[in-house]
Amino acid sequence: MISFKQLPIEAKAAVAAGVVFFSMMLSRSYLAEKLDFRTRRWLLRLQMALFANTLMLMGSLHVWRSTVITFTRSSAASSFCFMLWKIAVFMFLALAHSSFFTLLFLVAEEPYFFSLAAYTCLGAYIILIFFLFTLGSVEQAYKFLAGRGAKAGTGSKNRTALKPVLAVLLTAVLTVVGLLNASQPPTVNSVEIPVHKLPSAMNNLKVVLLSDIHLGPTVGKTKLAMIVRMVKALKPDITVIVGDLSDAEAKIIRPAVEPLGELDSPLGTYFVTGNHEYYTSDVSNWFELLKSFNIQPLHNENVKIVSPKSTSDWFCLAGVDDIEADVLHYSGHGMDLKKALRGCSSEHAIVLLAHQPIAAKWALQERPDINLILSGHTHGGQIFPLNAGAYLLNPFFVGLYQVGQNTFVYVSPGTMYYGIPMRLGSRAEITEIILRSP
Repeated sequence: MISFKQLPIEAKAAVAAGVVFFSMMLSRSYLAEKLDFRTRRWLLRLQMALFANTLMLMGSLHVWRSTVITFTRSSAASSFCFMLWKIAVFMFLALAHSSFFTLLFLVAEEPYFFSLAAYTCLGAYIILIFFLFTLGSVEQAYKFLAGRGAKAGTGSKNRTALKPVLAVLLTAVLTVVGLLNASQPPTVNSVEIPVHKLPSAMNNLKVVLLSDIHLGPTVGKTKLAMIVRMVKALKPDITVIVGDLSDAEAKIIRPAVEPLGELDSPLGTYFVTGNHEYYTSDVSNWFELLKSFNIQPLHNENVKIVSPKSTSDWFCLAGVDDIEADVLHYSGHGMDLKKALRGCSSEHAIVLLAHQPIAAKWALQERPDINLILSGHTHGGQIFPLNAGAYLLNPFFVGLYQVGQNTFVYVSPGTMYYGIPMRLGSRAEITEIILRSP
């Protein structure tokens, strides 16, 4: 048998990732009730950071071999410039790996420069891995089709050296484009949606949809204040926040949340949890903080939105907890559609807030009489090449979908971004939804 010491370092990293993943499952299943709240919170977040880093280690080894080891036999390997290049690659990889730990140690009212640099490197790391893999696959396909087999001449060596150079250049260009795109204010997208059984007195009711703001290492008070100003300029009747407002504990990031107190929609501002609220393990404190800003959490519950013109005209606005609460065995939380829609009959229009599109799909399977579901979560993929994965993993990806004759689902691409301050193939959005009475 081969001992652990004899395994290649990539295999060791894979084993380490498996061990961390097993410990995460063990913590969720057997230790959740035995550990105190604070210990459980830190253990979960530390495990997630370690798991991400062990997986990344395999990619980092490939990056190092492709961008450094490949050139060690060249004439430039002994030069001062090559030494600087090695240091730059090492620092790049170290920053990318450190990004996940900033959630534990570097969260404040405004982002730290280190956090921004670390998450930028993480975004560039993802893009670089993609191009190295893609160009490597193209090279192997070319060799196979050309029938050259293992015979490697000078041309083959040149192509091998060209591959990492091209990958780095493409990564650098796309990183700059992604940073510039994400630095722009979110676009305001106005969408008209017919809502079956919406009272005529509530025709043209304006709902502003926010999602996936992700206050934390790279999004702070300044960006949130900008979002609030943009929302107020739209003068919505209702404002809804469909999850992933924050990646940090309420107490730590409270100063950054203060702009939310300026939201003053006449028919109320409402909030449902996303998966990242449960990663913070601080949902109860978040609920209390939001209530202090006159934002009402819909914790598997609903409210009647009554027309200012007539108290007999109303529709049901409901919200469900994110499905990740069930996965994490988060006490007192989890998607409970029956509870959320208690008292909501098909005689009145029903609008549901559910963070994940998969939750929207499940909700419609159970209650096809829901007229409109507002979701987020996907970020529109946020950055290339993650867009394809987000598209394949979600039943609704981004934008407006009609499901059946009288039901619509709208998925926001997110109002900010998660961690990586980049957008490629997607755009941050504040959605202005105009409800139309049929």
